[in-house]
Amino acid sequence: MKKDPLYRVVFQSEGQVYEIYAKSVSQGSLFGFVEIGELVFGERSSVVVDPGEERLKAKFADVRAFHVPIHAVLRIDEVLKPGTAKITPQDGEGSKVTPFPIYTSTGKPES
Repeated sequence: MKKDPLYRVVFQSEGQVYEIYAKSVSQGSLFGFVEIGELVFGERSSVVVDPGEERLKAKFADVRAFHVPIHAVLRIDEVLKPGTAKITPQDGEGSKVTPFPIYTSTGKPES
């Protein structure tokens, strides 16, 4: 019996890099967006509570599904079991994420 797929989705938003786990990832009905739904968080019965994951749970508490611009998605992996959802700063020491340059109508990158 095959289990339902589980995905680890890493995307950029508001200067942060989000890593979340979801059961549903699709192109969705909005052109240029990835639809992410059925978020999965760690067990609440755990003695150790991760404040970063708790912050994500609160942020997405009433969200059934959300849409991320396709250019903000860094990676989507199909995984066997969920890990810890987290938010990390986009830039900083040890960051492995290079922001994609956004050009203005003048042809110069935004600062």
